[in-house]
Order: sequence, then C-alpha cells, then structure tokens
Amino acid sequence: MTPGTSAGNHRNAGSFDAFFEGWLVRQEHYLDELQSVQQRSHESQEDDLKDLITRVLSHYQQYLEEKSREAQRNIFLVFSQTWLSSFERASLWIGGFKPGFALKVVSNSVQDLSPEQSEKIKRLVEETRVEERVLNEELARVQESMAAPPLIEVARKRARRRMSVEMAGEEAAALDTLKKAVEEVVTGADLLRMTTAMKVVGILNPVQSVRFLTAATQLLVKLRNWGLQKDAEKGMKQ
Repeated sequence: MTPGTSAGNHRNAGSFDAFFEGWLVRQEHYLDELQSVQQRSHESQEDDLKDLITRVLSHYQQYLEEKSREAQRNIFLVFSQTWLSSFERASLWIGGFKPGFALKVVSNSVQDLSPEQSEKIKRLVEETRVEERVLNEELARVQESMAAPPLIEVARKRARRRMSVEMAGEEAAALDTLKKAVEEVVTGADLLRMTTAMKVVGILNPVQSVRFLTAATQLLVKLRNWGLQKDAEKGMKQ
C-alpha cells in the first residue's frame, strides 16, 4: 500500500457519505414538490411540469454519477453499499435497483395509459428484461473467467475497511483485471437504469410522468425508512 492510501480512501468515503446525506435531503424536497404539483396538476403549465421532471431525473442522474466516481476508487464497495440500510442492500441488482423497478411503478401508478402507450410500455418491459439478462450473464462470465469468489463476499471484506488490500504479484494483477471488468458491468447497469427511466418519461405525458416520479420517489423513501427502522431494531436487540 502506498503511503497515504488509507487516509485518502477514508476522505473519499467520508466525501461520498456527505454527498449522500445532502442528496437524501434534496430527494425529500423533490418529493414534496412532486406531491404538491400532482395535487394541482390541472392548474400547472406543461412547461412547468416538464421542468420539474427534468430536475428530478437530473437528481437521480447525479447520484449515479457520484456512485460511479466512488466505484472508480473501490468497485467492490458498489456491491456492499455501506451508506444503505441492510434491506436496501439486499435489494440491490448489480449495484442498484433493477431497471424493471421503474416499469413496475408505472403499471401501479399510471392507470390512464392509451392503447399506444400501453403497447410501448409492453415493448420496453421486454427490451429491459433482455438487457437485464445480458448484464447478468456478463457478470457471471466475469466471475467464472477470473475463477473469482462470489463478488458479494469480496465486496463485504473490502467495504468494511473502505481501503485497498495490499497484495503482491499475480493476485494484485488478477484483482485489477477483475475490478475493470466488474466496473464495465456496473456502468452498463447504471446506464440501463437511467435510460429505462428516460424512456418511460418519453412514453408518458407530463402529468403521467409526475405521477410516475412521485410514486417511484415515495417508494424509495419508504423502503429506506423501513430499512433504517429494521436496522435500528436489530441494533437494540444486540
């Protein structure tokens, strides 16, 4: 390990934690704004709705970009995201929620789809499943080709320390190759997550998009709060 590596990684980890805390605060503010606009959507101008939709999507894009920078420092941390609750971590798919999550939210929150919109959503569901399957196969190939232990186990060991493990020779080179391959898969998964949400919004009209984003954000906030509550209860029992 080079001098200063440990301290540098701790600074980076702390920097991301600070970003995430601020991001959560902004998420709550966006949820308030979405709920307010949804209640008076008949009074809102289409341009105002589109502006809010753009800002909310940019908010989620910002999280993916910051997580990507964190992954470049320690890709294994993405598989054991210590800033999330245990329940949220158990729900992860290649470093985040499955892209199909957005499509399930649409089916539950938008009940006034036109026949044309329904057909487009149906096609998107099938396309997304295919892309998810491809990424699953790519991740499996990475593990098999490197004869790697399950990535979650490796992630937990690395993430607990949030620093690189000193290795020598072939082991270090193999891990570096593995990290690059995994990073490519995670980048692909993040891209699919964001493009799926963008395609959904492209199919829906502004009023429907606000309903979709409100429902998705509400669900994410509820899952986090529920997960934190369960972690706190477990901590009290220990």
